[in-house]
Amino acid sequence: MGEKILVAMSGGVDSSVAALRLLSESYEIEGAYMKNWINEDEIFGDCPWQQDIEDASAVAEKLGIPFRVVNLMEDYRSKIVDYLLAGYRSGITPNPDVMCNREIKFGAFLDYAIEQGFNSVATGHYARLERSSDEPILLEGKDKNKDQTYFLAMMRSEQVRRANFPIGQLSKPELRELAREAGLPNADKKDSQGICFIGNIKMQDFLREYVPDDPGPILKAEDETILGEHRGLHYFTIGQRKGIGVPSNCDHKNYVVVGRDQSRKALLVAFESRDAPGLYAESCQVSSLSFIGDAIEDADTAIEVKTRYRDPRIPATFRSTGEQTAEIVFKDPQRALALGQVIAFYKGERLLGGGIYSRIDSETVSK
Repeated sequence: MGEKILVAMSGGVDSSVAALRLLSESYEIEGAYMKNWINEDEIFGDCPWQQDIEDASAVAEKLGIPFRVVNLMEDYRSKIVDYLLAGYRSGITPNPDVMCNREIKFGAFLDYAIEQGFNSVATGHYARLERSSDEPILLEGKDKNKDQTYFLAMMRSEQVRRANFPIGQLSKPELRELAREAGLPNADKKDSQGICFIGNIKMQDFLREYVPDDPGPILKAEDETILGEHRGLHYFTIGQRKGIGVPSNCDHKNYVVVGRDQSRKALLVAFESRDAPGLYAESCQVSSLSFIGDAIEDADTAIEVKTRYRDPRIPATFRSTGEQTAEIVFKDPQRALALGQVIAFYKGERLLGGGIYSRIDSETVSK
């Protein structure tokens, strides 16, 4: 069809079937593994990159397409890892997976692909793309349990124009069946878990390696009773129930994190309830707005939002407060919104864009 596409192949089954489907549509494709984080003595993290490269290469060989390894380690370190660590050090909760899509997959990797003569890149995201209008329309994946449009919310329009999402019309069982029918060697490989591209590692373990412990008191939010001591505010996020280290001493009541006071190094907790101070928000301020297509410009626009991945779309009102800022008013109060995280905007199944929480409007005790 004249279009040359570079497929980001991670070694997993999703991106492998993405390549398979494009090949069946007679596109000229090549596969590429993005090498962003390696498992060496001086670099922390369980990243099975060698096995992933072998798996991706084996799939490419099965499909009969060229395969290459693209080294993006410097870009990944400066644009994702440094962003991640700086966020936690400053007291916010960044989202590396969302930024990885914008800055690496559809940033540095897309730039590389264009320099190499490709028209676009393809990934194994569960999302659908329609190109029938002047602006591409990005829709939720058919399989709502696997939909990944939330992680694409910060993409720019020009990036979406150069993107391909070949598996968005499939459910996971359908995808695995296609992989088996095609004889792909990784058809039954388990899905990867962990931080984007870093591998099978818990965020707390990763932070422990790079951000020094900075102990402080654990305070009961209502009256500031000292309940204990924590190792560092960066190990906790709003709404966290487990791992606080403070027993409730009450039947059927559990503490939940409701705030992080940076000035006092204090972790603020309260009993889980609808009235817990700072736990629920009626509205929020967002910054660093990014839109796919036209920006939302009306003074009060009814939209839907996902406040985090896995949450359903909920009704809200979008009120522009500046070129890159807006107020989002929720129809119903939302639990445990964290500064630095991403909110995604929708109109039905269509992804409109997203922003980053810069202020949470509630009876908050977070400083």
